[in-house]
Amino acid sequence: MSNQQYDFTEGSILKKMILYSSPIFLTNILQTSYQVIDSIWVGNLLGANALGAIAISGTVVFTILAFIIGINTATLTILSQHKGAKDEEGLKKSLNGFVVILGALTFLLGVLGYFISGSILQWMGTPDDILPLATLYLRINFIGILFLFGYNFIATVLRALGDSKTPIRFVLLAVILNTILDPVFISVFDLGIAGAAYATIVSQGTAFVYGLIYSIYKAGVPFSIPFLPAMDQMKRIFKLGLPSGLSMMVISGGVLAIMTVVTGFGEDVVAGFGAAQRLDSLIMLPALTLGSAINSMAGQNIGAGKWDRVSDISKNGLILIAIVSLSLSTIVFFSAESAISMFVQEPDTVAFGTMYVQTVAFFYPFLGINFVLNGVIRAAGAMFQVFILNILSFWVLRFPLTYLFSLWLGERGIGVGMAASLVISSLLAILYYRFGRWHEIDVLEDKGQTKNKSNEASTNR
Repeated sequence: MSNQQYDFTEGSILKKMILYSSPIFLTNILQTSYQVIDSIWVGNLLGANALGAIAISGTVVFTILAFIIGINTATLTILSQHKGAKDEEGLKKSLNGFVVILGALTFLLGVLGYFISGSILQWMGTPDDILPLATLYLRINFIGILFLFGYNFIATVLRALGDSKTPIRFVLLAVILNTILDPVFISVFDLGIAGAAYATIVSQGTAFVYGLIYSIYKAGVPFSIPFLPAMDQMKRIFKLGLPSGLSMMVISGGVLAIMTVVTGFGEDVVAGFGAAQRLDSLIMLPALTLGSAINSMAGQNIGAGKWDRVSDISKNGLILIAIVSLSLSTIVFFSAESAISMFVQEPDTVAFGTMYVQTVAFFYPFLGINFVLNGVIRAAGAMFQVFILNILSFWVLRFPLTYLFSLWLGERGIGVGMAASLVISSLLAILYYRFGRWHEIDVLEDKGQTKNKSNEASTNR
C-alpha cells in the first residue's frame, strides 16, 4: 500500500482532518474549475443559450448517474471500515464487488441516457432555442459517462484507504486537457457545443486510464481481474448502496425539479442560474470536502470500535466548516457580479445570477452542517436514514419552498426558497445525529469487534 495513506484511528484528529481534507479540497476546486472553464469557453464562444444548454444538460447527467454515484458513496463506508479493522481480504473482495456492480450499472445507464436525452429535456420544459443544443451536448456526454464515473470511483477508493493526495493528479490532468481542447474543438474544428462535449470525453477518458494504471502499479490498490462477487458481498453492497443510491437520486431529482422552476422564467434566468451554479459549487466546496473526509475518518474509527474519536471528529468538523464556509461566503458575496460576468455579458442574465448568489451565499454554512453530520452517519452505515433526511430536505423543503417563493416573489424567490430550505434541513440533521440510533448499525457484521459500540457511542456523543 502507498505510504501516503493515513491511519485515522490514532493521532491528532484536527491535524489529520486538515492534512487529509486539504488535498480533497484542492481536488474539488480543480473539479469545479473544470466545469467553470467549460462554462467560460462555451458562454463566451457560443453565447448564453449554449451556456444554458450545458447547465440543463449537466443537471440531467448528474440525475441519471446519481444512483451509481450514491452506491459509490457506500464504497467509502465499507472500504474505510475494512481498512480500520485491518481486514485485507474483506477489502479486496468488497472492492471487486463494487467494480463489477458499478461498472455494469454505469454502462446500462449510459445507454439508457443516450436514448432518452431529448424526452427528459422536453419534460423539463427546456426553452425551444436551447433544446437542440442541450440534446446534442447531453447525448455526447452519455457516450463517455463510463470515464466520468471511472476516475471518480478510483479517487473514492484511494480516499477510503486514507490517500487523498493522489486523486489530485487525475483531476488536474483532466482540467489541463479540457482547458486546451475546449477552444480547439469548439472553434478550430468548428464543432460548436458538440466540441465542448467531445473535449470532456477525451479529458475524462485520459484521466481514467492514468488513474487506473497508477492505482494498480504505484498505489498498490488491490484491484483484480473482475469476477462475479459472492452473494454475501452483493447483499452487503446493495444493502448500503441501494438507499445511498436512492438518496443521491432524491438529491439530483430535487435539483432537476428546481431547474423546472427556473426554466419557467425564460432563457436569461436559465443562463444566469447556470452561471450562478458554478459559483454555488465554489461555496459548497468546503462542505463537500469535509463530508467526504469525515466519511473516511469516521469509518476507520467505527471499524476499529473507537467511538470516542468519532464524536471528536464530528465536533472538529463542525468548527472547521463554520470558519471556512463563512469566509468563502463573504468573498463570493462581494465578488458576485464580476464573477457572473466571467461567464456571460447579457445584462439581464448577469443581474439574475448576481441576485441569486448574493441571496444564498451566507446560508451555505447551514448546508455544511448537513454534510458533516451526514458524513458521520453514513460512515456508520445509516444509508437509509440519510435517504429519508434527503427526501425531507429536497422534496418536503427545497423544491416546494423554491416553487412557492417563486410564485410569490418571482425569479427572486428561487434564491429565497433555497436559503430557507438550507436552514430547516440543517436542523433536521442535528436532531437525527443527536437522537437517532445510527450508531447501532453493524456494517461488517463483526460482533466481537463492535458489540459494545452502542453504549460507547451513546456515552461519547
